[in-house]
Amino acid sequence: MTDEEILALFNTRDERAILETEAKYGALLRRIARNVLKNDGDAEEAVSDALLALWQSIPPEKPESLRAYAAGAVKRRALSLCRKKMALKRASSRLELTDELDECIPARADAESGLEAAELSAAITAWLRTLDKEDRVLFVRRYWYGDPVKELARETGSAPQRLAKRLFRLRSGLKKHLEKEGYSI
Repeated sequence: MTDEEILALFNTRDERAILETEAKYGALLRRIARNVLKNDGDAEEAVSDALLALWQSIPPEKPESLRAYAAGAVKRRALSLCRKKMALKRASSRLELTDELDECIPARADAESGLEAAELSAAITAWLRTLDKEDRVLFVRRYWYGDPVKELARETGSAPQRLAKRLFRLRSGLKKHLEKEGYSI
């Protein structure tokens, strides 16, 4: 079933929309959730919560890409669940991916008080378009899908340390781009 057909099911409030979304993107959504949560049970909970969020938000939302919209929903749910679990354990450590991106993405308060989040997203997208395909895919897989460095290194035939340096250079490039765009990092 195409994304347009699934979105039409959401728009008519047909519950098959959830089943079709899960059938088409369930494996991807579980992978994203597992990469954040490191636990299959918690990942399933995040996917279920994300599918419910899709049901509640479409309509009125009209996503251009159901895949990206669903991936964003599951990532937000997984990060929220992870933070909740860390708070319950009174853990002081922060999420690895958040730490890596803290050095190149403006603080949330800066993004909200200065430029809108949509403008920040557009600036990041513009920067991603300047990258060659391999770097763009690598960056998105690491920082959007949360794929582990070791897995990416294995798939690209690179040593993990070398790949980590490459990711550092990419983050540095993003930081320079955003600073050039007027963001305070």
